[in-house]
Amino acid sequence: MKTLDVQEAIDRALAEDLPAGDVTTAAIVPPDLKAAAVLLAKEDGVLAGIDVFVRVFKTLDPKVAVRRKLRDGSPFRPGQVLGEISGPAAVLLRGERTALNFVQRLSGIATTTQSYVRAVAGTGVRVLDTRKTTPGLRDLEKYAVRRGGGVNHRRDLSSMVLVKDNHLAVAGGVGPAVAAVRAAWGRRFRLEVEAATAAEAMEAAAAGADWVMLDNMTIPEMKKTVRRLRGRVKIEASGNVCLDNIRQIAETGVDFISIGRLTHSARAVDLSLEIKTKRRR
Repeated sequence: MKTLDVQEAIDRALAEDLPAGDVTTAAIVPPDLKAAAVLLAKEDGVLAGIDVFVRVFKTLDPKVAVRRKLRDGSPFRPGQVLGEISGPAAVLLRGERTALNFVQRLSGIATTTQSYVRAVAGTGVRVLDTRKTTPGLRDLEKYAVRRGGGVNHRRDLSSMVLVKDNHLAVAGGVGPAVAAVRAAWGRRFRLEVEAATAAEAMEAAAAGADWVMLDNMTIPEMKKTVRRLRGRVKIEASGNVCLDNIRQIAETGVDFISIGRLTHSARAVDLSLEIKTKRRR
């Protein structure tokens, strides 16, 4: 996760929330009033984004003092203090929502990811994310997946070749698509092909794909296809994966299971910032 990218995301978020300052705080809070606050967990979760939380306040005022109580990737329980912060009350109030939005969202992704990782424990299967991320926040959200124990799939369209159904429709099938990729790039990029049927999966392997994605296959069809592909290519399962069926999918023998809902449907974890002022004498 690049520091520059994180700072750009924070700057955009603060500009969105403070286009002309915080008119409520400006009217009510004296500029010299000091305050302390705690980041408090309201439910179980896995922490991700504590450094982003801190950086929001440091961006507003570098002199703000912060103490992290947990590291990213750590589990937490309701009522647990995750961090402490002190400085001008106006700064804490201006940064509160932006900082919470980041840490709640990222912790939600880490928490969701860990639930899927635990569901396949002992199978050897690795849980992958997808590109179904919030625009502009991909690196942060993929970081949160890693903190939850997941593995990042391709970051972007430049990272590897993934031939999907619409590519196949344009190319005229698996064979022509793989041939076109190899003609253009040789072995420069890892080549994955999405297969909706066992026949497509076998054709992809025969054509020279490195990796085959079994898309929305039934469990019986997946088992049969895995037996035929094992040792020839890496095998990924994808499509309509949930906590109720991921263990069954893992037990078919696939190497990876990719899950869009790690990022596109993760519920933010409930956290709060509780502020106490230090009254002037």
